Amino acid sequence: MPRKIWILILAMAINVTAASFLWPLNMLYMRELGQSLTFAGIILLLNQGAAIIGNLVGGTLFDRLGGYRTIISGGAITLVSALTLTQFHSIIPYSILLICIGFGSGVVIPAMYALAASVWPEGGRRPFNAIYVAQNIGVAVGTATSGLVAAYSFSYIFIANASLFVIFYLLVFFTFKSMDEDVETRSYSTVLSQGVKIVDKRSFIALIILGIGFFIAWVAYVQWQSTIAIYTQDLGIPVDRYSLLWTINGLLIICGQPLIKWVTKYITSPKVQIIVGNTIFIISFIYILQAETFLDFVTGMVILTLGEMFVWPAVPTIAASLAPKGRQGFYQGVINSVGTGGRMIGPAFGGLIADHFPMMVLFSLLIILLLIPYLTIPILGRLQRKMDEDQELHKDDDIDHDKQNKEEVEHDIK
Repeated sequence: MPRKIWILILAMAINVTAASFLWPLNMLYMRELGQSLTFAGIILLLNQGAAIIGNLVGGTLFDRLGGYRTIISGGAITLVSALTLTQFHSIIPYSILLICIGFGSGVVIPAMYALAASVWPEGGRRPFNAIYVAQNIGVAVGTATSGLVAAYSFSYIFIANASLFVIFYLLVFFTFKSMDEDVETRSYSTVLSQGVKIVDKRSFIALIILGIGFFIAWVAYVQWQSTIAIYTQDLGIPVDRYSLLWTINGLLIICGQPLIKWVTKYITSPKVQIIVGNTIFIISFIYILQAETFLDFVTGMVILTLGEMFVWPAVPTIAASLAPKGRQGFYQGVINSVGTGGRMIGPAFGGLIADHFPMMVLFSLLIILLLIPYLTIPILGRLQRKMDEDQELHKDDDIDHDKQNKEEVEHDIK
């Protein structure tokens, strides 16, 4: 891999490790401050809502300003918020700063993905997979150590979080500027202006079709971070064992890369990779329909993790292939905001079902919802083929036109 990708991997791992000190303990900290779970849920909803806005802003800024200035801007918002949090963490400033951190992080993530595509355009799935693995290194390290740090004091969590964001910001400040040489920026344009060319309009429609399946996948996946967490408590599984599930998730993603690399040599199409991963998602939810012990949930998590290793890197890969020239950031921003939307809506949807029906009903509904990508991915494939055919037709017309002009010039000379 290019050296610039390795720098991006390091930066993403540090950034996500910092965030992973905070997000697993949000509910616990707000409960310690005497707040209800409903209030905590609303604050986390606003955090994810701010991240969606950040995704769209970050993607648009990337196309207008480049990766360096976009990531520096988003990183500055996150850094100032994290530093302030070390001094002021009663419920009101904590809630406001958590929302600010959501926005700042939302700006950074799509810009990182778009920058990876720009510095290694011939890499295909590989730059996105590298960033995805870096994220999960951060999750594994952050979640594994945050509980140990919090055992001494929540104040140390805020200090560790801010310290890592400082390291991330300095790394970006001193190493990312040269990467903008590989980024093609263009003046600001809106979503509507994507429809100026029919190919661009089709590209955006294809992105929306891709986003439908991505949204559903996240609605299902995020249940492991919300309703399934409560379900394990109801079954008498201790909190520390539940946290261990996410450490297993991160380690499996890192250690499973040779297997994924081998499989994707034979399954080269990102769309087929999504279908394979989606099928594994369904198997994981079928398996936990009867889960009762910690070992059952470990097995379910292992199955789920295998599925996400196919799906999550494939989605931004397709988004990058759909993006018109100079719109990488915008397309990555849109698809990231769709994923964030799934993470925002998923817990509310799951909680609503789980409050009124047995968990088996929720799992069954998720299995039914996960059938939808089997419809959207073939539609996406047909639309992409039509776009490719039209592009080839226009190319042939241009060649014929150039040939005709050449013949006319030769005739005039004679």
